[in-house]
Amino acid sequence: MTELAGTFLERGDLAHLALFLWASGASSLLVWAIREIAASNRRFEDFVTEIARLEKLFADPD
Repeated sequence: MTELAGTFLERGDLAHLALFLWASGASSLLVWAIREIAASNRRFEDFVTEIARLEKLFADPD
């Protein structure tokens, strides 16, 4: 009976470790994706600002 309990304890620890690694990897991927989306939004905002500046430059008759 002791060997059987030991086997389940070892497998349980391994399962917890696997779950922790999976959750850590998924969380890291989520943080990376959010950072990339934020950077993309900043680049798009810069692009739109430059287009607005060019439109204003070409619209002035001066």
